[in-house]
Amino acid sequence: MSRIDKVSQAIKKEIGSIIHDELNDPRLGFITIMRADVTKDLRMVKVYFSVLGQQKQKDKAGEGLESAAGFIRKRLGEHLKLRFVPEIIFKLDESVEYSIDISEKIERLKNESKKSG
Repeated sequence: MSRIDKVSQAIKKEIGSIIHDELNDPRLGFITIMRADVTKDLRMVKVYFSVLGQQKQKDKAGEGLESAAGFIRKRLGEHLKLRFVPEIIFKLDESVEYSIDISEKIERLKNESKKSG
């Protein structure tokens, strides 16, 4: 595992802990940190998150994360021993919901083919 991979994993774990343990923002209800992609120079990290719920909840969670980004970055610097604390960019990861949607469509097609066959 490369240094970048180790830093990415540590950042993912730490940001998840900070969000769940230190933030009291109601917009951040059922949020999961899916992955963190750190640039090679360790100056920037894209943090992918997932939220269960409607688009409104996803938008609010994104707003909550953006407003807390400075605090999260500061806490990250206190928790992890890095020369530079990377700039954080939050991105909504909808791959889980996409997978669920595809699975449901496949099930519907299977059921329809059983009925017609």
